Amino acid sequence: MINNFKVSDKIGDIVTVFPGASNLFLEYRIDFCCGGNRPLTEAINEKNLNENEILTLLNDRYKEFQEKNEEFTDWAKEQPSKLVDYIVGKHHAYLNEELPKISELTLKILKVHGKKHEELFKIHKLFNTLRIELEEHLVKEENVLFPAIKEYEAEKNSYNKEKMINLINELEKEHTGAGDIIKELREVAGHYIAPKDSCRTFQLTYRKLRELEEDTFQHIHLENNILFKI
Repeated sequence: MINNFKVSDKIGDIVTVFPGASNLFLEYRIDFCCGGNRPLTEAINEKNLNENEILTLLNDRYKEFQEKNEEFTDWAKEQPSKLVDYIVGKHHAYLNEELPKISELTLKILKVHGKKHEELFKIHKLFNTLRIELEEHLVKEENVLFPAIKEYEAEKNSYNKEKMINLINELEKEHTGAGDIIKELREVAGHYIAPKDSCRTFQLTYRKLRELEEDTFQHIHLENNILFKI
């Protein structure tokens, strides 16, 4: 068991060992999904963060996690097919349910508040671009990639491996594209802090967008940093 994380550790590996690290990384805007293959030190330097502060918080929270001895699924040790089913049942189900709701909310607040808050035009456009990409991505995963992963798990031959790797490379690029849109969306939305004059629907929309970011980053982390390492 790891006792202390180091800045040379890869960000994705840290979250794999300690899922709670994702909350800390979200707080400090450290990319642990698409940027999960980088050492932590790169993200710290890029964001001009305090290295000692980040490491201290990370290791203190990990110590608490170990002391509580809470059960969690170490997906790196599970069969890929089990992780596939988890991703579909949790993250794909979340997106299928929430994307239409958030789309309605972004349009609603645009109509009511767009004249005073022009950023809502960009938010509406960015979100719907993201929605289209994510919905197509889910179909590709469920109908093409995930069956290919299960085929390779059942029969590890060179043909199945090549087919799977080509699909993974394609979908990793799509993850990067979606991640870039989410980061831009966050900036345009002022890190999802609703304006003082906002109504409850405005506040709900921003809360939903924040939840979407958090869930999508967890989703991509499980795929890029664990599932795609098969």
